[in-house]
Amino acid sequence: MTRIISSRGPPHLDPATMQMQHLTREFKVAREKNESDADQGVASDDGEHLARLNANLAKVEELSKRLVAAMGQRQSADVGLQGPGQDLYMKAGLAYWSEMMANPSKMLEQQAQYWGQAMTHFMEMQNSLAEGKMPLLPDDDLPSDKRFANPLWRTHPYFNFVRHQYVMGSEAIRQAVGELEGLDDKDKYRVEFFANQVIELFSPTNYFATNPDALEKAVETDGESLVHGLENLVRDMETHHGEILPTLADPNAFQVGGNIGTTEGSVVFRNRMLELIQYAPTTEKVHKTPLIIFPPWINKFYILDLKPQNSMIKWIVDQGYTLFVVSWKNPDASYADVGIEDYVEEGYLAAIEEAKAITGEKQVNAIGYCIAGTTLNMTLALLKKRKDKSVKSATFFTTLTDFSEQGEFTPFLQDDFVDAIERQVDQDGMLDSYFMSRTFSFLRSKDLIYGPAVRSYMMGEAPPAFDLLYWNGDSTNLPGKMAKQYLRGLCQGDALASGTFELLGENLSLKDVTVPVCAIACETDHIAAWKDSFRGVTKMGTKDKTFILSESGHIAGIVNPPTKKKYGHYTNPDVSGTSDDWLGAAQYNEGSWWPLWEAWLAKRSGAKVAARVPGADGHKILAPAPGTYVKERQAA
Repeated sequence: MTRIISSRGPPHLDPATMQMQHLTREFKVAREKNESDADQGVASDDGEHLARLNANLAKVEELSKRLVAAMGQRQSADVGLQGPGQDLYMKAGLAYWSEMMANPSKMLEQQAQYWGQAMTHFMEMQNSLAEGKMPLLPDDDLPSDKRFANPLWRTHPYFNFVRHQYVMGSEAIRQAVGELEGLDDKDKYRVEFFANQVIELFSPTNYFATNPDALEKAVETDGESLVHGLENLVRDMETHHGEILPTLADPNAFQVGGNIGTTEGSVVFRNRMLELIQYAPTTEKVHKTPLIIFPPWINKFYILDLKPQNSMIKWIVDQGYTLFVVSWKNPDASYADVGIEDYVEEGYLAAIEEAKAITGEKQVNAIGYCIAGTTLNMTLALLKKRKDKSVKSATFFTTLTDFSEQGEFTPFLQDDFVDAIERQVDQDGMLDSYFMSRTFSFLRSKDLIYGPAVRSYMMGEAPPAFDLLYWNGDSTNLPGKMAKQYLRGLCQGDALASGTFELLGENLSLKDVTVPVCAIACETDHIAAWKDSFRGVTKMGTKDKTFILSESGHIAGIVNPPTKKKYGHYTNPDVSGTSDDWLGAAQYNEGSWWPLWEAWLAKRSGAKVAARVPGADGHKILAPAPGTYVKERQAA
């Protein structure tokens, strides 16, 4: 888990692995002692506990062998993917050294302040214990940190001391890094990000000896929780070829096409890039203009069809639309030379032409989600150059087109990481989903790495049956060429917003997007920040622009059905100024944005005609929805 923040060199073991190796050794000693006590006839009222403990210790020994074997499966990865390049360490070190030489009193004051706080806390703790009192220390330092919810963090002297020392140490690191001068904004952001990763790594909750929840459960279960934890760890390492990425959801709880992704439809077209699904109508009449959804190929389309009550796909069909949805192929090494141009020609343009042919219409409305929205912009610009009016209107979900600011991805979009990714994809032919999953997880490491690891590996808990997390773990690869084009040309070069992105013989620009546009961004989206999304919309050439800001994040803000009334949204027809201007004058609306958007779409979808049933026009049905591509999982 920590390899992404380790220095260059041999990979370091993560806390969970080190803890389990240590526990295995301790258990072996404990088992030998228990067997010795039994041989000597040591009397105990806890005979049953002893028997269970011995049985669990035997399981640990057996599992430890599988753990060693799983660790041996670890595949070599480019060292540049394990952490920031040496240049960042050099810059940070030089900045710190320069600051110390220029203002030594400031640096000494920082050190003395931390030492003084730590020593004072230690002395207060000792004096209170010597007097037989429980030291009363403030609890307002961690007001909402669920990691420290156990009462023992406040009432037990040992855990109370550990907790406050961790808080003081964390603040000392943040202060030292925050006051560094001499770094540009990107380097400063990166140093702060990786410093925070170190802080999260060394949380006492990540270690068995300083986690009261794990210790209590181990005692209560006679070590069985640790057996289950080791089983979970071994399973994850075997699944990921010796790497550790905690399983977030029960892999056996869901079946795509069984209890998720169940909206009725048919695969009506297939090529090497995609399967095109046409959904069965649920109304007698439908709008004349068909609708196509292009989901991101970084994940799978059924996020929009998890279950009937929150399925956007089903809801759209129920509003009276002929809906097509693209299900992308999960590429392997044979797709090494597939680039964005192939996604445009064999993906977007092929799907649009097929939908037109099936419905007999000259135009379609299109939706692009995340990276698929970025590529939809390219497609629209290309069609404009070709004088092709096949797309009537476009909707963008959480889409970035202006990458002049890189937001939370700044640490991973600098040359050291991107150079390493290029070397890795040149070797593998693709960017393995593992690297992408790990990167996205480290943006929220407390919730997506360390928290799940503690619950799974130290508490021995089974992953929850949570459909959203199941989908999150059902990740896909990226073709090698496409990954490099996206990272270099768009993320680093910002070529689409600057009008210099070359594709299929044309120079593409956001100014070439002239169809009516509706963009939906999400207020707390950490992947596609809403202000960055807004900035891209302002640069599009169309005069017909609608921008909606939904509450919540990248997924929950989009998959927000009207029946739940959970998250509201902001609207403002004036999209001419800055994002701050727009929000300052925006109106807040309760509930989902779906009905507002559907009213916008209906005005651009023509009159109602008889509903179209998949296959009725003579087009061959290749498979029932959700198709075959979506069921292809990453090989273990």
